Amino acid sequence: MTARELVVLGTASQVPTRHRNHNGYVLRWDAETILFDPGEGTQRQLLLAGIGATALTRICVTHFHGDHSLGLAGVFQRISLDRVPHPVTAHYPAGGQEFFDRLRYATAYHDTAQILPRPVTGPGVLERTAEFTLTARGLSHPVETFGYRLTEPDGRRVLPERLAAHGIEGPDVGRLLRAGTLRGVTADDVTAPRPGQSFAFVMDTRLCDGVFALADGCDLLVIESTFLDRDAALAREYGHLTAGQAGRVAAECGVRHLVLTHFSQRYQDPADFAAEARAAGFAGTLTVAEDLMRVPVPRRGT
Repeated sequence: MTARELVVLGTASQVPTRHRNHNGYVLRWDAETILFDPGEGTQRQLLLAGIGATALTRICVTHFHGDHSLGLAGVFQRISLDRVPHPVTAHYPAGGQEFFDRLRYATAYHDTAQILPRPVTGPGVLERTAEFTLTARGLSHPVETFGYRLTEPDGRRVLPERLAAHGIEGPDVGRLLRAGTLRGVTADDVTAPRPGQSFAFVMDTRLCDGVFALADGCDLLVIESTFLDRDAALAREYGHLTAGQAGRVAAECGVRHLVLTHFSQRYQDPADFAAEARAAGFAGTLTVAEDLMRVPVPRRGT
């Protein structure tokens, strides 16, 4: 398995269907395993996907509608049951604190979990580590909603042909990269910029500035497309996107891989969502999500 991938647990909106579970998405990013929007049935979907509670390091909830959060109660209890030895950080809209608290203690159980609540009070940086920066942006939905973005710092990649041209080989390569210079050759002489990878998660929302900010230049964008374009009026009324709107966002923002999800049960053919995203101008890699699908984060740019 790749060290950086999306694991889709559920793809239904509002109600589950015979073929689609409620929402749930896991991002595996090196040592981090982040659970996004756990709806009902998330525990079972994690089991089917082969992801144990002990792997979870962080939970991100976009908003407190049931199809995005009712699975929290079971996940919290499973973290205790499995005696997860490390803290699990939870990000969620601050305005939904009462719902978070209810789900955290929905029933009686032996609570041993180290849950670190980190309510989101507004747009900005939520966490900064050596491996990534996690940010949030506000979205447009009937309840307080945030989208999330994970961005790796830019780095540099080694160019073997330049090393050879300067006669740098073997242990000297490591010495040069650590010290920054060796025998008059600098690290910049033998490397080139390498853009960091990025991932964005956009759920229930109308088109708004936050959607475009989260998606801008993103390698892997997971975005709701609840409705088809013929129902755009319904989408706006209920605070959702159409497949065409999601495709337009991805095209205008230069997204490399677009993952459509959160489908209304009123539609029968998933291919219709892909067709509308393409018609809106998106020409990159496109995936119409299915439960238990695994999607690798695109390789770093060159």
